[in-house]
Amino acid sequence: MLEVLRRALRGVVFVASTLAAAEVGAVDVTVSAAASLRDAFTEIAREFEKDNSADKVLLNFAASGQLLQQITRGAPVDVFASADQDTMDRAAAQNVIDRSSRVDFARNRLVLVTALDATAAPKSLADLTGPAVKRIAIGTPESVPAGRYAKGALDAAGLWSAVQPKLINTQNVRQALDYVARGETDAGFVYHTDAMLVADRVRIGFEVATKEPVVYPVAVVKGGGAEAVGRRFVKFLTSEKAQRVLAKFGFGRP
Repeated sequence: MLEVLRRALRGVVFVASTLAAAEVGAVDVTVSAAASLRDAFTEIAREFEKDNSADKVLLNFAASGQLLQQITRGAPVDVFASADQDTMDRAAAQNVIDRSSRVDFARNRLVLVTALDATAAPKSLADLTGPAVKRIAIGTPESVPAGRYAKGALDAAGLWSAVQPKLINTQNVRQALDYVARGETDAGFVYHTDAMLVADRVRIGFEVATKEPVVYPVAVVKGGGAEAVGRRFVKFLTSEKAQRVLAKFGFGRP
């Protein structure tokens, strides 16, 4: 009887030790990503957790410039994924990312959209100056990459001053999409991947030519506390599994 109790006790100790070890080994990795990545990253995070059962991915979405501001102010972030190179360049200049971990992982396109039932149907940037288009949603260029790309295109076409009075600034590209989908603006600058999500509510008028390609970089943030897991997540983004998810949501390879 005593031996049976000893064996049972050893079993309890073994299970408790195993659970404790698992708990100690579990790591939360915080990923701050551009708003346009919300749907794709939500699925990618689930796939990553399947392959790394001890780790948990915590996602934070906003405009790339806003995310960088959070990081520089000390927000606990382990991975930063931006919708443009400029914001990641600023992150590198401010020494908040591990430059050796930086890699491009996706590509997108800027488009001009209107509500599905809109009477105005611009076919070019020049059409935005006409009286039929009164309000245009655009991400704030200073903090939203999609807005910066749009401003660059309008500047290059010599139209920025003409359309500026019509512009409604938004906090991120998804807010610009929402304004158009709800009919609150006549048109809006968003990514092709965003337009795909609400194809039953918005219509793509045309693709907007940008000075530089819309390529998304990602990097590990210094001092986040989970840099090892962060590196695994960054590497996972370039894997075939993650690339298939990105392609499912309309992203191209970098």
